[in-house]
Amino acid sequence: MKFIPLAGLSLLLWLTGCATVANKTDGAASTTVPPASPQTAGMQGPVPPHTAVYPRGTLQPITAADAASRGVAQLKAPADLWERIRRGFGMPNLESDLVVDREQWYATRPDYIQRMTERSSKYLFHVVEELERRGMPTELALLPYIESAFNPQAVSSAKAAGMWQFMPATGNYFELKQNIFRDDRRDVLASTRAALDYLQKLYGMFGDWQLALAAYNWGEGSVSRAIARNQKLGLGISYSELNMPAETRLYVPKLQAVKNIIANPDMFRTELPLIENHPYFQSVDISRDIDVALAAKLANVKLDDFKALNPSAHRNVILAAGTPQILLPWDNATVFTRNFDAYNQGQYASWTAWTVPSTMSVSTAAQQVGMSEYDLRSVNNIPPRMLIKAGSALIVPRSASMQDVSEHVADTAQLSLSPEIVNRKAAIKAGKRDTVASIAKRYGVSASNVADWNDLKLNAGFKAGQQVVLFLPVRMAAMRGAGQVKVQGTARSTEKAAPAPKGKVAASARSTETRKSSRSDKDKVVKIPRKK
Repeated sequence: MKFIPLAGLSLLLWLTGCATVANKTDGAASTTVPPASPQTAGMQGPVPPHTAVYPRGTLQPITAADAASRGVAQLKAPADLWERIRRGFGMPNLESDLVVDREQWYATRPDYIQRMTERSSKYLFHVVEELERRGMPTELALLPYIESAFNPQAVSSAKAAGMWQFMPATGNYFELKQNIFRDDRRDVLASTRAALDYLQKLYGMFGDWQLALAAYNWGEGSVSRAIARNQKLGLGISYSELNMPAETRLYVPKLQAVKNIIANPDMFRTELPLIENHPYFQSVDISRDIDVALAAKLANVKLDDFKALNPSAHRNVILAAGTPQILLPWDNATVFTRNFDAYNQGQYASWTAWTVPSTMSVSTAAQQVGMSEYDLRSVNNIPPRMLIKAGSALIVPRSASMQDVSEHVADTAQLSLSPEIVNRKAAIKAGKRDTVASIAKRYGVSASNVADWNDLKLNAGFKAGQQVVLFLPVRMAAMRGAGQVKVQGTARSTEKAAPAPKGKVAASARSTETRKSSRSDKDKVVKIPRKK
């Protein structure tokens, strides 16, 4: 019977010896290096936060000195997610007037803090889980507050998107797909994975979280050059000492201010909403293309709530080949699976993708897919006076006989447009030794067209001063007196025509849009047939 108390005492000593997780109060990471272990052997420098350390040799009780220098792991679970985040703080604090300024800014806007934190309640648990799994400081879970106010649909003026605000090129680098069906920069799981990959990469480059954050905002190249300049001048290279843009100068102070408010909300008279230390959502596999509205209905979730968890979907249909999982509130995942399997009211998706076989007008494409031109433009966001390029993918109604969209189309589908070419009739005077071929080359048109327009053979020549008829591309808006055409918010000409010799072009003011005029057939303006 004496064996039982001895065994209990041994177990207690073993548990006491294992309590070696680094303390991170006040946001400062411990620099004490624990003894090497099978898990930490070979690591350079301090052991990363949240890394378990296993003792070697005979177990010894923790002394008072050990307790003071190393934090003891708390056996009590965090009361909520905020407490869990506080326990994981591991970045050095930044103290400056800018931090105080940002603290006051947030503290005097309780409604903004409330909206922002309530919005984050859907995503914050997942971000914290990923940070702890990677051994990264939990202050980084607060970064989307600074980037986007935790809005996965946020888009900046510079075209950065999602709650982590990835630029298109950076998103491509971190394998965030961007096509007409989805934008993974907005995807909760994919964008979080990419953001933490990027932050780890930056920390590996600079060895300092504040510099890593500056690089996340300003670019790694910019931070590297700023460090190089200071080193050349014999100056310090910390975050506070570098010369940087105002936005980047405020970036870390903003994060520090939010951290301070989360750490001690009472000090700032701020009330944080309760966020349980429990997953808000879970992933559910889908095996078929499905309409967004139907997926929300089968899950018994409001459409807005469904879109908040699945913000990457660009269109009204989710393609299983490109998005094999959807996110649903924890308690609705089982509901969706049951209803999905029992659904027998027709096809899951009423929309599909159609790949345009050749460059064509919107009206031609609409006829081929059985839609009105207005509906096709509306569904696919096609502006007026644009051609659809070959290989483009369009969202079109799906018939019962159609198959689900392939993985290749789901991952790479793009919509490419080009301005319609409008031509005007022009009369020029031929110079000495001009031929059909020389004039065609000069004005960027085909020799066969020049010959046809003037009823000549391909090898014909012109007399000096002879009038030659051409049909040349022009800017559509120029004919209206506006100078340029706006295409999707950007001013562009319809097509750049070859420059004409000064004083030699007497162009008519008629365009292809004036076909119904009273002019005779021979004077009507026509379009040059486009090359296929």
